[in-house]
Amino acid sequence: MADPAGRLSAREAVALVTDDFSELPAPTRASAPDGPLAWPGYDAARARAAERTGEQESVICGDARVEGTRAVLIAFEFGFLGGSLGVRTGDRLEAAYTHAREHRLPVVPLIATGGSRMQEGMLALTQLQRVARASALLREAGLPQIAVVRDPTTGGGWATLGAGADVVLALPGAQVGFAGSRVRPADADPAAYTAEAQVAAGAADAVVRPGELRETLGRWLRLLTRPSAAPAPPPAALGAPDLPATGWDAVRRARAPRRPRATAYLDAYFAHRVAIGGDRCGGADPDGVLCGFGEREGRTVAYAAQTGAATRPAGYRTAARLVRLADRLGIPVLTLVDTPGAANDAEAERQGAGAAIADLFGAVAAARTPVTTLVVGEGGSGGALALAAPGNTWATPDSYFSVIAPELAAAILKRSPAEVEATADRLRIRPQDLVELGVVRGIVESGSEQGSTRSPEQVIVTREGGRDPRG
Repeated sequence: MADPAGRLSAREAVALVTDDFSELPAPTRASAPDGPLAWPGYDAARARAAERTGEQESVICGDARVEGTRAVLIAFEFGFLGGSLGVRTGDRLEAAYTHAREHRLPVVPLIATGGSRMQEGMLALTQLQRVARASALLREAGLPQIAVVRDPTTGGGWATLGAGADVVLALPGAQVGFAGSRVRPADADPAAYTAEAQVAAGAADAVVRPGELRETLGRWLRLLTRPSAAPAPPPAALGAPDLPATGWDAVRRARAPRRPRATAYLDAYFAHRVAIGGDRCGGADPDGVLCGFGEREGRTVAYAAQTGAATRPAGYRTAARLVRLADRLGIPVLTLVDTPGAANDAEAERQGAGAAIADLFGAVAAARTPVTTLVVGEGGSGGALALAAPGNTWATPDSYFSVIAPELAAAILKRSPAEVEATADRLRIRPQDLVELGVVRGIVESGSEQGSTRSPEQVIVTREGGRDPRG
């Protein structure tokens, strides 16, 4: 049954995503009268909650199939003492995570909670440590956790099961935030504590309408539970097929407004894809970097694609988050390089540009899963190189990669603007130059039809195969 506020009950939330749910046995624990603190009236409150909701605790846990993928579901019942976490709630949660690890299953918390149960005091609050430990063990096992935040999701439940998940989906208009409505400052803007605000702040990935939740969750589960050891093949080139004659010609073509950008490459490469959004540190860069997971010829490939704009710190942190998640799940990564460089305004510095770029360099360098990179446009200095796979970077004919933009190089070297084009040549930034220098493995061809790809052997130029006459 729905609670008086009209929110989804736990079983309604389960029914929203699956018709196949088998509840796990609930752990048993002896309980003193009125709980561990002997809180007056606690037993009576629990009895009323059980009668009102039909549940014996604030969560139900079970084995389920979501659009064909088996998972462990954890559904909170807000009508049972506000979906609060007590010791017996912790027992159920820990048992559910243990079951998931033993059976190699992803976990999907369907959260609606006000936080820890005051009638159990600090014993209730320490259940968050149990939850965090269980979640950490699931991560160590290489299994994903996808949270669905319902109305409301506040307090420790948001700060562990919710915000700590690999992917966070939210129902529209849900109240989401660490501070619940009764403990916020009186002048706090209520709009900041919504699902939509959390997506904008990079703390959640997407708002999903209830009618679309089952399909969306099923797609996420399929994509995140298909590890693969094979590298992602580089995409086919979608732009000009011929190689540039000069360095400045390479720059001009890479900067052409109508050159294919990240979205065109992703659409051609994947049958379908889902996006992650945000760095989990209060920022998002949707105009600078696109990140997510997609299906490519029956297997999952993660992607981080620069869009041609200057990349902001949140974009680098989101890409690093993507690479680390893919690495933990054993999913190959494709990165697309296309940026004039890292954002260099004062706000970018205040947001930690250097640290964000360093973090992405580290994530790519440490990745055990294979990473493939294609330079599809501008490769602007370290802000582009951070996304490039050492030893497995490819280029399109209408791209360039440079230590610095030719105009800036000329300025630093105190050369006149008239010498910019000559400077571009001296920098050796054309795709064919990059092959000769050993910076990229090869230059990809245009596919015979849009969306096709060529293997690493089917390229215009490779280090091993010599130089194309057009170069």
